[in-house]
Amino acid sequence: MKKTIKYLFCVSLIALTLTGCGKIPQLKDGSELIIEMDGLNMTVDEFYQDLKDTYGTYALINSIDNLLLNKVYETDTDMKTKIESQITALKDQFGSDFEDAISYYYGVSTEKQLYNYIETAYKRELATKDYAETQIDEEDIEKYYEEKAIGDIKASHILIKSDATDDMTDEEKEEAEEKALETAKKIIKKLDKGEKFEDLAEEYSDDSSASDGGNVGYFNRGDMVSEFEEAAIELKVDEYTKKPVKSQYGYHIILKTDQKDKPKLEEIKGEIKDTLVNELIANTQNIQAFSMEWLREKNNLKIYDAELKIKYDHYMNEQKSTNTEQ
Repeated sequence: MKKTIKYLFCVSLIALTLTGCGKIPQLKDGSELIIEMDGLNMTVDEFYQDLKDTYGTYALINSIDNLLLNKVYETDTDMKTKIESQITALKDQFGSDFEDAISYYYGVSTEKQLYNYIETAYKRELATKDYAETQIDEEDIEKYYEEKAIGDIKASHILIKSDATDDMTDEEKEEAEEKALETAKKIIKKLDKGEKFEDLAEEYSDDSSASDGGNVGYFNRGDMVSEFEEAAIELKVDEYTKKPVKSQYGYHIILKTDQKDKPKLEEIKGEIKDTLVNELIANTQNIQAFSMEWLREKNNLKIYDAELKIKYDHYMNEQKSTNTEQ
C-alpha cells in the first residue's frame, strides 16, 4: 500500500513536469518530445502509454477522486483545524524523526503532502457517510425501531477488576481472573441475602461510580460496552444480574433502577438512521471503494481511453467480487 501511495505521488510530479515551464519540442511527425538522449527519444504518447501500463488504474482513480472530493466537499474551518491538529500531534510524537515517520507511515515526504493526504482521507470519510445514507431506507429504520429501539435505562453497577498485568505468566493471569470472578460471585451472594447494593458498591467496586453507590445514570444503545448494555436491557427494573457480566473492564454486577418509555419513531428517526449508517460503514468490506464509485457515477464519469476504461472496470469488479465473497 505504501508503495502505491509513493507511485501516485511520482505520477503526480511527472504530470506537473509535462505541463510545466517552457515549450515542449516536437518531432517531424508532430509527436511532443519530453526526453532526449544520444540516439534515444521519448515522446509524450510513449510516456503516457508507459504510465498506463505501470500505474494506470491507481493513477486514474487517484486523479478522478481528488478532483471529485475537492469539488463536492469544501475544506471548511473545522476540517482545516482537525488536519492541522493531527499534523501538530504527529510532530509532537515523532519530533526530529517527523519526516522519516510520515514517509514510512503515509508515503509522503513533505508537510504539505501530508496535509493533502489527511485532507483527502477526511473527504473520503464524508463521501462514505453520504453513500451509506443512500443505502438506508424507511423500512430499515422502522425495523430497527420495532426490534431494537428502547427507552433510556438507568442502572448501577459494581465493577471487580482483575489484578492481571502484562508481565505475569499465563498461569498468574488466570489466577488473577479467577480471583476477580470469585469476588464478584461473593458479592452476588451478599445481595441475595439482602445486603444493600449501594453499600456493596462503595465497599467493593473498582469503578469511579463507587462513591455514588455504583450509579452510572441513564444510557441507551451504544453508550456502554455491549456486554453491559445487553445484560441491562434483559433485566427488569429493580432486578440485578445473577451472574457476573464479563467485559473488557472486568466483572460487573448490574442493577437496573429505572427505564423510560420508548420514544415515538419520529422523535428518534434521525438517531436511528445515524446508528444504521455507522453500522453499515463498520460492517461493509470495501465500502469506501463503493462510495467513491457512487460519487463518480453521480457526477457522470466518462472514461474515453479504452484501455484505462477496461482497467477501471476490472478493478471495480474485483472490489465487488471481494466484498461478495467476504
